[in-house]
Amino acid sequence: MMPMSDLDRNMRDSQAEAGQKVIWYDVRREPFQLYGLYQPQTEPGFHRLPEQVAAAASEAVARLERASAGGRVRFSTDSPFVAIRAAFREVSRMPHMPLVASAGFDLYEDGPFGSRYIREFRMPYDMENSYQQVISLPAAGMRCFTLHFPLYSAVEQLEIGLAPGAALGEGAAYRPLPPVVVYGSSIVQGAAASHPGQAYPAQLSRMLNIDHINLGFSGNARAELPLAEHIAALPMSALIYDYDHNAPTVDFLRQTHAPFYRLVRERRPELPIVMVTRPNYYTAGEKQREVLARRDVILQSYLDARAAGDEGVYLIDGMSFFAQEDPYACTADHIHPNDRGFACMAKSFATVLRHILEGGAA
Repeated sequence: MMPMSDLDRNMRDSQAEAGQKVIWYDVRREPFQLYGLYQPQTEPGFHRLPEQVAAAASEAVARLERASAGGRVRFSTDSPFVAIRAAFREVSRMPHMPLVASAGFDLYEDGPFGSRYIREFRMPYDMENSYQQVISLPAAGMRCFTLHFPLYSAVEQLEIGLAPGAALGEGAAYRPLPPVVVYGSSIVQGAAASHPGQAYPAQLSRMLNIDHINLGFSGNARAELPLAEHIAALPMSALIYDYDHNAPTVDFLRQTHAPFYRLVRERRPELPIVMVTRPNYYTAGEKQREVLARRDVILQSYLDARAAGDEGVYLIDGMSFFAQEDPYACTADHIHPNDRGFACMAKSFATVLRHILEGGAA
């Protein structure tokens, strides 16, 4: 059967033209700036956690921390194109999100009025452990770019290719603040965004021009205390504590939600902490009662913290995320937000973080 890419040229990947000359640069070296990854200049492969911390949490987290969700590289160039050459330890394919989100990269141009989406690097569907792609740019001149790493695949090596003789410099600067750390489930990690820059932590980062660290672990964020200890030691402006979905039962959530918060608070008494309840009440069907019970657990954690005198803890009710929208149009599978759902979430977080970072507890 003829492939769809032979029928529709817009379905084709963007391989470099034959004979096109490309100069390749390792993103681990200056002037590239890497964000959202654990010691990327020295660790083999790209990680989100120290291996010993991930292993202490669980075997699953030790595998998932290799997925590069939230990783970014920033740079500037006047090249008429940007190419990538990527090698993977593991490539993830899932039925509810496109391959370009789980294993692809996407490119944004950073300007004085924010970041503008250029396009994704579209790999061949049968790609196994490496691919090479190029994006032609619509205009000449020196510009700043952000390249987002894949959400669910383990990147071992990444090179950026530019035209011979093209200038290469540092990327745009984030606001001079430590990153916002986001801890939670597959929703934090980015399932089911259409491409990596659409995960809600990435959208939030662009809205506020702030750095972020994505510590979403699909199916396996369970308020592990070794992770709480690691997170508490990180430089950060705020912690978004989006833990609910991966607790196997309401009782498990009740036993683990507050202890994780308390450990972080003991180590970081000044840190703004934003607690979040899950967003999918309206699409939960027969599980709506359980969603409300979980919401009550997190609400109680928040109320107990406030009663104990914690003025740096905040609550965002996930039931509000899609309340002004068609909730079924905001998810890919009744659970995981799509781009529209992630945009709703990012806007809500931005409102709270603006208060924290600009006029509140920061």
